[in-house]
Amino acid sequence: MNFRPAIATVLLAGTALLSGPALGESPFDFAHAPGQLPKDVVPGAYRIDIVTDLKRLALTGHEEIDVNVTAPTASITLNQAGLTLTSAKLDGTPAKITQDDKAQTATLTLPHPLATGAHKLTIAYRGPIPATPNGIYYDDYRTTDGKQHRMLVTQFEVADARRMFPGWDEPAFKATFQLTATLPASFTAVSNMPIESSTPAGAHAKRVVFGTSPRMSTYLLALVAGDMKAVSGKGGDTPINVYAPTGEQEQGRYALTAASQILPYYNDYFGVAYPLPKMDLIAIPGNYEAGAMENWGAITFIDDDLLFDPKTSAPTTQEAVYIVVAHEMAHQWSGDLVTMGWWDNIWLNEGFATWMETKATDHFNPTWQMWPRQHYEREQAMAQDAHPTTHPIQQVIHDVSEADTAFDRISYQKGEQVIRMVEDWVGPDVFRDGMRAYMKAHAYGNTTSADLWAALSQVSHQDVATVARSFTEQPGIPLVTVGRRCEAGKTTLTLTEGRFAIGDAHPLPARWNIPVTVAGPGIAAQRVILTPDQPAHLTFAGCDQALKANPGENGYYRVAYDASSLSALGKAFSQLSAVDRANLLGDQYALFQAGLAPLSTWLDLVATLPATHEDNIAVWQDTIGRLKDLDAMERGSPSRPAFHAFARALLGPQMARLGWTPRADESFLDTLLRPQVITALGQFDDPAVISGAQERFAAYVKNPGSLPASLVDPVTSVAGQHADAATYATLAKMLHAATSTEDKLRFFNALAAAQDPALIRQTVQIAYSGVIPNGRVARSLARVAASSDNPDLVWSLVQDPQTQKQIRARLAPWSQSALLPAIASHSVNPDVAKALVNDPSATASIGARIEAHKATDLIAANAAIAARAQADLTPWLAALSH
Repeated sequence: MNFRPAIATVLLAGTALLSGPALGESPFDFAHAPGQLPKDVVPGAYRIDIVTDLKRLALTGHEEIDVNVTAPTASITLNQAGLTLTSAKLDGTPAKITQDDKAQTATLTLPHPLATGAHKLTIAYRGPIPATPNGIYYDDYRTTDGKQHRMLVTQFEVADARRMFPGWDEPAFKATFQLTATLPASFTAVSNMPIESSTPAGAHAKRVVFGTSPRMSTYLLALVAGDMKAVSGKGGDTPINVYAPTGEQEQGRYALTAASQILPYYNDYFGVAYPLPKMDLIAIPGNYEAGAMENWGAITFIDDDLLFDPKTSAPTTQEAVYIVVAHEMAHQWSGDLVTMGWWDNIWLNEGFATWMETKATDHFNPTWQMWPRQHYEREQAMAQDAHPTTHPIQQVIHDVSEADTAFDRISYQKGEQVIRMVEDWVGPDVFRDGMRAYMKAHAYGNTTSADLWAALSQVSHQDVATVARSFTEQPGIPLVTVGRRCEAGKTTLTLTEGRFAIGDAHPLPARWNIPVTVAGPGIAAQRVILTPDQPAHLTFAGCDQALKANPGENGYYRVAYDASSLSALGKAFSQLSAVDRANLLGDQYALFQAGLAPLSTWLDLVATLPATHEDNIAVWQDTIGRLKDLDAMERGSPSRPAFHAFARALLGPQMARLGWTPRADESFLDTLLRPQVITALGQFDDPAVISGAQERFAAYVKNPGSLPASLVDPVTSVAGQHADAATYATLAKMLHAATSTEDKLRFFNALAAAQDPALIRQTVQIAYSGVIPNGRVARSLARVAASSDNPDLVWSLVQDPQTQKQIRARLAPWSQSALLPAIASHSVNPDVAKALVNDPSATASIGARIEAHKATDLIAANAAIAARAQADLTPWLAALSH
C-alpha cells in the first residue's frame, strides 16, 4: 500500500567482530505466528456470494468455506466487523452464533467437538455498505459533465475484509477465493481474477462470477464495480487494463505504458513470473484513504495517482503515477506472492516495495535522478527515527489499531534505506539472486524477516542477518563520528559508533554493525563494518584531502566530523557529487537539531550555494525544506524578516535561472524544481514572485489555458497564501466546481495556505463540508495546520467536540487515531500537547495512544529546537548584514 549507486569496495573487517542486538527473530512458523485468532481451525478455500443493494446501501452474503480442523474443538472463532451472522452450519449441523463486535469476532459453537480433518462451513449474513473508505463501501463522485455516479469499492488492508464477509482476517491464514457478486446490470465489475460468467439477476441486476484466486491473504481480495472503461495493453504476455470512470480512461495511457514496461522487468528481477492471468489497475475517484492498494491482480489507486492528463496534470503527478505503479506492482511479489506472517513485519511488504519503486523508476527514467532525490525521503524517515517515540522496523503489534500506526516512515522509508544499504554491501547482483531464492522458496506462503536474511546469507556467503538485524530489530539511528590525524604524509581516520537522537536526554543504548564507506573526490572508497566494541581506522595517502563517509548515501547512519574533516569537506563542497552535497547538508542540519552543532555550521554551507552555482534538485529540495522548517520556528521572532531576506537572496539566483516560463528543452528536473522555488519565494514574501503569481492567477481564472500545467500548483499556492477575501472566494469557487481529485486537492491546498484567521476558519469548515472526499479529510486538515502559519488556531477549531464529531463521521477507523495528533504536531505550544493527551480520543485504542505520544514528543522537541534556532539565527543574520 502506498500512503512514492553502489560502490565496489573491499570488506576490511572480519565478520568475527560482528555483534548483534539482543533480539532474534525465527523463520516463519504458522503455529507460532502472532495473531488474535485460534489456529485449531484453518480455512483452505472461500466461496463467497454477495448481493449488493446500492439504494439501501446494504449487502447480504452467503459463503462456503473449506476448513481443516487441526485439533478437536467445539467452537470456531473467526472475524467479522459490522456484520450480522444469521445462520451458520458445519457439515450441515447448525451452530450457535455469538458475536463480539468490540473484538470484531464471531464464535460458532457446535453441539459436539469437531474431529480433526476436512470440513465445510456455511454462513449466511448481512451488513451495511457505508461511505467511509474501508471494507466494502460506496463512492459517490461527479464526472466532468456534472453527473453524479456511484461506485462500489473495497479496501481491506489492514483488517477490513471482515466487513464484507466473515473469515480469518489475518495474513497468515492464506486460502483461495472464489467471489460471486450481484451488482447493478450497467456496472463494469473487476476483481482479482477474470470474470468466468455474467448472467441477469432480475430486471436491473446481474450475477458476476469471478475465477478462483491463488492462495492469498484476506486483505488482498478486491471488488470494484461502477461505470468504468479501460485502456488495454500487455506486459510481456500478461494482459494489463487500466480502468477509470467512463470518459477518463484515456488518462490511464501513461500508467499503462509504465505498467507494460515494469511487469517484464519484475518478472526477470524476481525470477518468478507474475502468476495471475491478468493485471488490472483501477482509478478510484476521490473517496479513497490510501494512495494505492496492492490487491493481487486488481490494484486500486486514488485517481490522481493513476490518471495523467498531459494538458492539465502537474509534472509531479506524472512522476507520482510512475512511482506508485512501480510500488504496487512490486507488491504483487513482495506482499502478495510472499506475505509477512503478521503486521510486525509490514516493512517486508512496504520497505521492499518502496525500495523497488525507486529502482524500477530509475531504471526506466535515468534522467530523473531518483536515487539522489531519495535523500528527501530518507531525511523524513530519520526525522521520525531520531525521536524517543520511534520504533523498530520490526515491532510487536498487539492489535489492528496498532498495526495501522506501523504504516509510517519507519516501515516505508527506513525499510527502503536498510534494504538499499544491504544491497550496496553484498552487491546488486548477489542481492537480486537472494531475492530470487527467497521468492521461489516462499511462493504462496508467509515469511518473517529472518527468512529474507537467510536467503541473502546463503547466496552472498555473508552473515547478512547480523548486520541487517541490528537495523531492523532495534530503533534509532547510528551516529558515526569521524576524527582524523596526519602522520608521515598519510591521513588516518578513526571511526566510532554512537546513537543519534533528538529530544532524548537518555537514549536507550543500541549496538549496530554498520557497513561504513569512506571516499573523496578522486579517492578510492574503503569500507569497514563498524561495531560498537572498538573504533575502526582507515588510512589514506595525503593530508589535506576531503574524505567523506557514506558517499552515495547508501548507508543508514548520521555522520559527525571533527573540525579539520569538516573544514576540508567545506572547501571541496562543490566538488562532491550532488547526493553527497545533499547528504552533508542533511547531516549538519540534523546535528543542529540534536544540539550537537550550531545552526551556523549549516547556514555557512548553504550560504555558498549561489556562489557555486548550485542547480541540483536534490540539494535545493533539501535546502528549501530546511528553510521552511526554520521559517516556522521563526514565528514571533523579530529576526523573521531578516531570515526571509536571507532565504530570498539564497533562492533568487535559481528563480533567475529557471524563470517563470518552462522551456521546451529544459530537463524534467528543472520542470519539477521551478514550482518548489516559486512556492518557497512566495512564502518568504518575495514581492516580484507574489505579484507575478497574482497576475498569472488572474489570467488563469479568465482562461485556464493561459497557464502551463506545471505552474498551476505554485501560482494558486502563492495566490492563496497572500489571498484577500475576493481571491479566497475565487479559489473556493474553483474548488467546488472541480471534478478531478487532482484539481480538488490543488485548489484546497491553495486555500490551506491562507494566513488570515477568518479565512483559516473557512478552510477548516470546507475540509469536512463534503467537497473534499472522505478519504482525504484528515490529511486536508493537517495540511491547513502545516500551511496556514497558525497551527494553534487550526487545533482549537478541530478539537471542538461538535466539530470533531462531524469530522469523525467521515473518517475510516484508521484515520481516527491520527486526526488530532497530525494537527497538534505542527505546534510548539505545550498547552496543545496537554490538551491532546487529555482529549478522550487519545486513549481510545493502542494506536491512538501511540499517535498522541508521538505528537506530544514532537511538540516538545520542536519547541526546544525553535528556541535554539532563534538564538542562533539572530546573531548570524546580523553578521551577514554587515
